[in-house]
Amino acid sequence: MESMKTATNNVWSYLFEEFEQPKSEHGKMLLGGKGAALSHMTEIGLPVPPGFIVTTECCNAYHANHNIFPQGLWEEVRDKLSIVEGKLGKTFGDAANPLLVSVRSGSPFSMPGMMDTILNLGLNDATVSGLAAHTGNERFAWDSYRRFIGLFGQIVLDVEHERFERVLDRFKHGVKTDADLTVDELKEIVVVFKRIIAADGKQEFPEDVEEQLKMAIAAVFDSWMGRRAVDYRRVNKIPGDLGTAVNVQAMVFGNLGDTSGTGVCFTRNPSTGEKVLYGEYLLNAQGEDVVAGIRTPNPISKLKKQMPDIYEELSAITDRLEKNYHEMQDIEFTIERGRLFILQTRGGKRTGAAAVKIAVAMVKEGLIDKETALRRISPQQLDQLLHPMIDPSVNLVVLAKGLPASPGAAHGKVIFSPDEAEELAKQGEEVVLVRRETSPDDFHGMVEAKAILTERGGMTSHAAVVARGMGKPCVAGATDLNINYAHNEFTTNGETVTKGEWITVDGTTGRVFRGKAPTIQPQLDENFELLMSWADAVRRLDVWANADTGHDSEVALGYGAKGIGLCRTEHMFFNEERLEVMREMILATGLGERQRALAKLLPYQRRDFVEIFKAMNGLPVTIRLLDPPLHEFLPSKVELMDELTDMKFSARRASPKEMNYLLDDLSDKRRLLRRIDQLTETNPMLGLRGCRLGILSPEVTKMQVRAIFEAACEVKGDGIEVVPEVMIPLVSTAEEFVNQARIVRQVADQVINENGQELEYHVGTMIELPRAALVADQIAAEADFFSFGTNDLTQTTLGLSRDDSGRFLPHYVEQKIYPEDPFQTIDREGVGFLVALAVEKGRAANPNLKIGVCGEHGGDPSSIEFFNTLDIDYVSCSPFRVPIARLAAARAMISDAGESGV
Repeated sequence: MESMKTATNNVWSYLFEEFEQPKSEHGKMLLGGKGAALSHMTEIGLPVPPGFIVTTECCNAYHANHNIFPQGLWEEVRDKLSIVEGKLGKTFGDAANPLLVSVRSGSPFSMPGMMDTILNLGLNDATVSGLAAHTGNERFAWDSYRRFIGLFGQIVLDVEHERFERVLDRFKHGVKTDADLTVDELKEIVVVFKRIIAADGKQEFPEDVEEQLKMAIAAVFDSWMGRRAVDYRRVNKIPGDLGTAVNVQAMVFGNLGDTSGTGVCFTRNPSTGEKVLYGEYLLNAQGEDVVAGIRTPNPISKLKKQMPDIYEELSAITDRLEKNYHEMQDIEFTIERGRLFILQTRGGKRTGAAAVKIAVAMVKEGLIDKETALRRISPQQLDQLLHPMIDPSVNLVVLAKGLPASPGAAHGKVIFSPDEAEELAKQGEEVVLVRRETSPDDFHGMVEAKAILTERGGMTSHAAVVARGMGKPCVAGATDLNINYAHNEFTTNGETVTKGEWITVDGTTGRVFRGKAPTIQPQLDENFELLMSWADAVRRLDVWANADTGHDSEVALGYGAKGIGLCRTEHMFFNEERLEVMREMILATGLGERQRALAKLLPYQRRDFVEIFKAMNGLPVTIRLLDPPLHEFLPSKVELMDELTDMKFSARRASPKEMNYLLDDLSDKRRLLRRIDQLTETNPMLGLRGCRLGILSPEVTKMQVRAIFEAACEVKGDGIEVVPEVMIPLVSTAEEFVNQARIVRQVADQVINENGQELEYHVGTMIELPRAALVADQIAAEADFFSFGTNDLTQTTLGLSRDDSGRFLPHYVEQKIYPEDPFQTIDREGVGFLVALAVEKGRAANPNLKIGVCGEHGGDPSSIEFFNTLDIDYVSCSPFRVPIARLAAARAMISDAGESGV
């Protein structure tokens, strides 16, 4: 074997057998995942049709050179093609015995269906006759030719796919399958397809096979920058500078009759994780028939009866590949006249539930270790386990049934267009994308939809694979559906559903319901608990939860939270009864009135704190004092003005008795309007809120602290340990903190003494302003703990309003001005720098300082990876993200160990 070549020597292509160590990381990055797998399978002697790979570096050179092939590429392609010809005894473009090839994309990371594949390349008016004569099957040759022209027209010449489909539907007369088309019909279809291409105005279908290959390779390179590939990379955070390889491989044919076929299989069930060969196949078909959902395929188990020898050979190969890669595999195969060929293997996309079950099972089987299992489960997959499911206690009438292609349940308005689905979702609408079958061009709509429903397709169709990868519920192959795009409606079992109506999709059972079906949260099994125990054994960071009620605290505890990192006391005032008392306090004209209103609020607060303390049963609970500006508790000024206008009109028709009530009501509303005007601020997020309110109105702080410690003493009196932590918000100076901390400690000690108890408690602050981070040493000298409020710290550091920046932030991310949305993933260079500085200064001033993060970033895996590099004790997130944070904290430790060479 030749020594390994590198692209730095301007080698742009490799035969499958030519590249050494294709399983290496370098091999995967240069050859793409598909090319590396084909090379490896060739290396270990599996039945792989011969071919070669044009590298990812060639793709990058092509794009860097304004979409022109780099020098020397075509000479290499001709050389590699001649070697493949020699192996098979066929010649590319030969009219008597033509070599046909497939041209497939293959990026370093799996992107199923996102880029382009062309089959049967090398056919023209001359070679189609040679193929018919050589195979003795004229129908097969013309079927292959019409397929090639359709794919080439769609992918290379950008002709709308639907135009070809309409021609096929017309010839099938609505009842035939593709396999029922006669030779004469196929010949006529070829003529019509060519006319469509010519009428499109770009160019005619090329008869020169070498020109076909050049254009096809360029089209695959171009698809790397196509919308669906770009969208997929954005959603899955795949770098855009990797490029895609192109795999040129000798064709084998599954459409040569009933002893031929094609299929896709997984070494384990990608929905459940069960260790069983799982997949689908079609006889007398080509690959796109299975994945595109054009025909409904057979389950792979049926192959055992139809072709037992092929099934046994396939089972042995799939088992070997899984053990070879130590990973569940997704395998494409073709059977040509009773002979099996493997066309691809890759790590299989799977649901969250399947990912957990497979990872745990492979550890038990000795295929992988625990750390590999933790690396295998992405936080996004774990999130899928927390998806709701249909409440089984409710009797529902099923609207339609299909295949359970991706689990979970979701409801939304029926939308038939991916463009409209994207647009409505961005406006806050919940939508279900309903399609005959999905194609890669639908990806942007699938991303935004809550669920996906298709009329055609199987468990390995495009819709199923993409939905599983994104964790979206999907029902595929609901064959009773009859979708009418022109009328924006579908009918099923005598019922009609139009655009905008609500449906519920249950991807776990394959059922579809009319309206909004009730859902419940799923139950987590022993595989989840075991995986989480492995994560807990590895991670350094503790994981707490943000919770404002006893119920939320119980949920957080059930998901493994070790404390409450943020209890927002203002959330306790937003129900109608409490809001009325809160407004009474805000509208008070003097201290006496305000204290009377606060005395009414205290029992509400105390009751809530009792519930939370009991639920946490001795674990720490961090309670933030009142933080938002007071205007948030008052009605909208615009709405109030409208009400006043309506009341004035009503007064004209009111009786004397009604007038008295109206005048009293008008007086109250005018008073409320004056108070709103008094409280209105130009920039309320930087106005009278947080500790500033407590300094101006210390009675508010005193009421809240009394409620906290009366509740703590009550719960401790019941024999339950309590560790309250009082957090003072929006501090920018040590003096602000000292002012409020003094009140907290005075009231806390007073209540504790009144109850004759001993109680450990802590007083700390939320670091959410840049100045607080800069003088963290001064604040730490007085505080027991810090908790970083990264939401407000991001707003005040970047000068962004979280409520208003949605108008331009997506554009900033798209244009790479910001690498990520800074409200979702921590801005490491700016906000992250301030966090790191505050941690360092705080620890230096107070070695016993406890430090946590309680903003939204506390549940973001990328942000957790950053926090793990700092001397931080815990992150806190919403209850349902606690398992994700536990896993992310463990993966951060594994990543650090790997990078340090441990």
